[in-house]
Amino acid sequence: MRLSWNELRARAADFAREHTNDAYEQGEAQTFYEEFFAIFGIKRRSVARYERHVDKLDNSGGFIDLFWPKVLLVEQKSEGRDLTAARSQALGYFDALAEHERPRYLLLCDFQNWELLDLDRDEEVRFTLSELPQHIDDFGFMLGVHKRTFREQDPVNVEASELIGAVHDGLRESGYVGDDLDRFLVRVVFCLFADDTGIFERESLLSLLEDRTTPDGADTGMWLDHLFTTLNTPEAERSRNLDEDLLAFPFVDGDLFAERIRTADFDSNLRNALLNAARFDWSRISPAIFGALFQSVMNPDHRRAVGAHYTTEQNILKVIEPLFLDELRSEFERIRQQRGRARSARLREFQRKLGQLTFLDPACGCGNFLIIAYRELRQLEIDVLIEIHGEERQAVQDVSQLSVMNVDQFYGIEILEFPTRIAETALWMMDHIMNVRLSEAFGQYFSRIPLRKSPHIHNQDAHEIDWNDILPADQCSYVYGNPPFVGSKFQTELQRSQIQRVAGIRGGGTLDYVAAWLIVAGEYVQKGEAKIGFVATNSVTQGEQVAQLWPILYERCDLKIMFAHRTFEWGSEARGRAHVHVVVIGLDLSDRVGKHGSRLFVYEDIKGEPTETVVGGISPYLVDTSGLSNPQVVVHEASTPLNSLPQMIIGSKPIDGGHFILDREEREAILQACPEGEPYIRPFIGAREFLQGGERWILWLRDAPPAVVRECVEVRERVRSVADFRRRSRSPGTRKLAETPLLYHVNVVPESSFLVVPKTTSERREYLPIDWLDPPIVPSDALFVRADASLDEFALLTSAAHNAWLRAVAGRLESRYRYSIGVVYNTFPTPKVTARQRRRLGELGAGVLAAREAHSEYTLADLYDPDTMPADLRQAHRALDRYVDRLYRPRVGFDSERERVEHLLAEYEKMVAPLDAATKPRRRRRR
Repeated sequence: MRLSWNELRARAADFAREHTNDAYEQGEAQTFYEEFFAIFGIKRRSVARYERHVDKLDNSGGFIDLFWPKVLLVEQKSEGRDLTAARSQALGYFDALAEHERPRYLLLCDFQNWELLDLDRDEEVRFTLSELPQHIDDFGFMLGVHKRTFREQDPVNVEASELIGAVHDGLRESGYVGDDLDRFLVRVVFCLFADDTGIFERESLLSLLEDRTTPDGADTGMWLDHLFTTLNTPEAERSRNLDEDLLAFPFVDGDLFAERIRTADFDSNLRNALLNAARFDWSRISPAIFGALFQSVMNPDHRRAVGAHYTTEQNILKVIEPLFLDELRSEFERIRQQRGRARSARLREFQRKLGQLTFLDPACGCGNFLIIAYRELRQLEIDVLIEIHGEERQAVQDVSQLSVMNVDQFYGIEILEFPTRIAETALWMMDHIMNVRLSEAFGQYFSRIPLRKSPHIHNQDAHEIDWNDILPADQCSYVYGNPPFVGSKFQTELQRSQIQRVAGIRGGGTLDYVAAWLIVAGEYVQKGEAKIGFVATNSVTQGEQVAQLWPILYERCDLKIMFAHRTFEWGSEARGRAHVHVVVIGLDLSDRVGKHGSRLFVYEDIKGEPTETVVGGISPYLVDTSGLSNPQVVVHEASTPLNSLPQMIIGSKPIDGGHFILDREEREAILQACPEGEPYIRPFIGAREFLQGGERWILWLRDAPPAVVRECVEVRERVRSVADFRRRSRSPGTRKLAETPLLYHVNVVPESSFLVVPKTTSERREYLPIDWLDPPIVPSDALFVRADASLDEFALLTSAAHNAWLRAVAGRLESRYRYSIGVVYNTFPTPKVTARQRRRLGELGAGVLAAREAHSEYTLADLYDPDTMPADLRQAHRALDRYVDRLYRPRVGFDSERERVEHLLAEYEKMVAPLDAATKPRRRRRR
């Protein structure tokens, strides 16, 4: 049986160490290649010869330094000589050889620098002698193992998940479903990884599938069953009659293959799907593959129900770097720069610290946050070990004793079993990758196979257990992750009851499910010193949720924000990827935050990279709190305006089942049959028609004579349909409306011009489009209505200040901003203005309207698209913005939206201070 790849790497490391000073071609080349061939267990003289004479095509003669017919031609030079010339010389020899002798591979070498050319594939690799262990696979041809043309040559990524997805789909269609399918896929992924990374003999799984299973797939499942059993059996306990191809596989342990599962039945197509996955190169696997794999095979409806969204490595680093990696790397760098005898002791102490850290992801999914953290910390440990051992690291006898970190430092909770298994397996895989990196750094090879330690991944509901039973809080270093994003309207009864219990809010309020993790984590860390870092929907920092969630985190949990990423667009490396906007929030106990400021990451472009600022503090709206006397201020919904603005109301809400609403054809049909009904059919404008154009009409029958309703058959039938629709409702209030079918639920039909604000607006727009409409238009409940609005009020509402307030405190509908009377309009801090300033505001507002009128052929959606906004309209808005900014800060205005929001929050705090004082109970004087 040929040498294992692990043994070959170890031999290559010894060879590189032994020949690190070789330099002279004539004196050292032959010994060099005798020992190089010995790496592979090959006697050089049995396959190759030195100084083979060749008559070149130009009639000159030459000698090939080393020649293995049909396999390898070596052109050797002394150290530092030009390998470009060596290449020309080798190709000249190649051309001169007889066709049946020409080799596939050329090796150009000066002892320290190597270039290996594969002439069949027109590929080459370049590396140094010290890198030979990493490139030993490239010399597989010396053992008769040639590189395969894999279906994909790229590092493992989403394409690999699609290949596994194809195997999953084929098995599911065959009736192989449930837990057995989940376990089977996890085992297969591990084996595919092991086949390309040295855990198994290189490509032994692929060879087993290609050579030992029949093309029709009939015995594929049985061979895999036998393989799984073999992997779970120690070598000493295996049958003496075990097939030799199976005997080559190592004992894995770790319970991965312990449980018996049903045999999967294959056909030719399903076997081919598995072979396609096996031919893929899994050697540079990315941990993001596991979340992508899970998502690629997961039912979309189920994915929404559990709030499962998967994070790219880039986004994971946005959590773990400010949470702990940056600090640890800085500490290491400070120690590394030290000099003197104590340096080595401090490095070893720092390494022990790394080995004592513990990490809990209470919604770990497929474990990506745990995996990436483990990779980064192991790499940091490798850097520490290199500093400790320095130039003497090649003399280390046993590299397996160097690392003090292991997967058992990582804890996770996951409600679904399949991702639980993926997380555990993925951490083992990452452990192997980092062991290989450590081996390469020290010129040895070691592997933790069989598996001895396991990560602590628990298949439970995080809100039905005490996290202390998983990892006591006083032993936890960090709590972090990406909890489910289920919005209040999509929560199951169980999820809603959990939110209600955790938050202590009747009915759960409007909190997203992610809020429960923030609150429980906040309570958990009270008994220790763990810090918190979570990805969350940006809704927890906007709208009504802020006033519900953050007082709990501030007052009950005594937390403060130590770092935060403002809203950015979610990225996911998976089929069925999520389309959400998120924030990252880092929390710690209040007495530990603020000594060196808080780190705020701001995205000018939500798809781009952030800028980082160290600020005095961070508010729940993720802005600097330096200008606030109360950094914990939150904006509470107000039932009436707290500012100088008149009341705003919602538009008409028919609750009619659509029977009162007409398109053009329906309107024309009614008017043709009943012309006297024309005064009672009015234009009906919602947010879509207001912004993008279009026509709808609605029956407004409150003032219609009974004869019109009775004699117009179409109108009478629609009234009856509305009454029937309301009677069938589950809502008592709607059923009550059936008694007055001519009226809407909300009846807003203005008799004079009225200002309207759309309820939702695109997050891309810099300005919320607002405008006047005129009777007989009926505004829908997708619009908010201001009767008798003045030009100066219009100017304030369309200003950058009001738009900044909207973006800071409003809720979201998907990624769009959702305007709210109670949270946005009633709480907007308006500046105090004189009559002269009010007139000037009106003039600037009129300038905006005039610029719009110059482009009246376009819709508001066109005019306020940031890519198509006319220059004169933008200039009119800029002039208005500069004036409004100086109404708030007369001398300087604002340089950024963040400054506007910070100032407005301070003004809001002043605005509500008298109200707060009035509501505080008076203390009784003691006698």
